[in-house]
Amino acid sequence: MYERDRLRTDIWLSSHIRRCTAEGVPATIVHRGEDQSGTVLLKLNLYDKGCKILTQGRDLDGNMGWYPALGGNLVAETEADAYIERALSRDPDVWVVEIEHRDGWHPFDGKIL
Repeated sequence: MYERDRLRTDIWLSSHIRRCTAEGVPATIVHRGEDQSGTVLLKLNLYDKGCKILTQGRDLDGNMGWYPALGGNLVAETEADAYIERALSRDPDVWVVEIEHRDGWHPFDGKIL
């Protein structure tokens, strides 16, 4: 898919947030990035289990997927938030979405890369 054919990030995220709402899953845009083509960072809050961070990216074939941050481990929320702050200091165009689900469910397609 060519970049000009890609759905705007703000519209794409809006539809996924609505899906979370329909599923009864709390989801919040914590930081608005660049509307047209900002990448997405997911903070999956598994409550007492901790948080997991996934960063949107593409594989070598151009397929969208998710890179696990912090070694793919569940971490304390303070550690997850510190990682997000560092990411935003490097790139303020990144979108940050927090989803709260005990099992780490999220509505986004793409495999873990």
